Amino acid sequence: MDDLGKIRQILTVILLLMVFATISYAKEVVLPIVLAMLLSLTLSPLVRAAQRVGIMPPITAFALILSLAAAGGVGAYFMGGVVSGWVHDAPQLTSQLRVKLSSVARSVEAVKDATQKVDEITDSTAKNVPKVVVKEPGILSNTISNLANFGTSLAVGMFLALIILASGDLFYAKLVEAFPRMQDKKRVLRIVYDVERRISRYLLSITFINAGLGLAVALALYALGVPYFYIWGVVAFSFNYLPYLGAVIGAFLVGAFAIISFDNLYYASLVPLTYLTLTTIEGQLITPYLLGRRMELNTVSVFLTVIFWAWLWGVPGALMAVPILVVLKVICDNVESLSTLGNFLSARNQLSEKANGRNVI
Repeated sequence: MDDLGKIRQILTVILLLMVFATISYAKEVVLPIVLAMLLSLTLSPLVRAAQRVGIMPPITAFALILSLAAAGGVGAYFMGGVVSGWVHDAPQLTSQLRVKLSSVARSVEAVKDATQKVDEITDSTAKNVPKVVVKEPGILSNTISNLANFGTSLAVGMFLALIILASGDLFYAKLVEAFPRMQDKKRVLRIVYDVERRISRYLLSITFINAGLGLAVALALYALGVPYFYIWGVVAFSFNYLPYLGAVIGAFLVGAFAIISFDNLYYASLVPLTYLTLTTIEGQLITPYLLGRRMELNTVSVFLTVIFWAWLWGVPGALMAVPILVVLKVICDNVESLSTLGNFLSARNQLSEKANGRNVI
């Protein structure tokens, strides 16, 4: 029996590795499907609520998806010219940033010169050896390419979500019919509705919170006189879907832009400090208060999940890491054999709470 259990564990690990390899290799196919499922889970309660008042699901689904597409199109229209100009002028902007930071860099110039001398001595012994330099695409070009691919996947995912939402409860009915026993049907239906409720609550709440954060950042940077303050509001809104890292990356970018825009470095430093202050208030006070303890996840599991999906799918994977983790958490809460994993993902000890008779879902 022990040998059989070990064989099952080995087969499970092999199966998981094969699944992740397939997901990575078939990113262009799997990513739109995942996006469509997350969108449909988020918007399904709205479609069902509209159906209760007499509005057919296809009408509600079309209105919701059209509204999302229109909002994205308007944002791209107003931001596209400025962002494309920044991308085109990236070498000149980088040079300006280096010039502004030259006074700061003088303090480490002596160390840099010593390092260069050591490199020259080392290279002199092998100067007759030919060197092959492989020129790879820069980080900026890779990021722009990933975002363009993500835009295509998002468009396909929105169209697929429209089809799923327009079908009403047909998907749930087919899913229930796939299980023969009534007990399994009830369990699956309970899990699906729980996932739908938690994902919808999380994504809708985070979207409204991020919108408020973006507005606060835009107004604060406007007060500081930062050019194109509205773009940085959109950056704060978008990057805040990425836990922990999003705030740091956004502060770094707006700080670099502030150094280029202002002559006084001390005044320019107020811009990233303001950005970090607002994101810290949002992350430590507003979001925990609005979402509550029931949506708390283990910080370590969130960070590891973001790193894993960023490695697997790049920027889109990092943005979708937390919603995927929420889905996994809900499944673990409803399946007894996965309760240990669910306890690890939680920010508190669910097993002890269950033992004390408390409801953790």
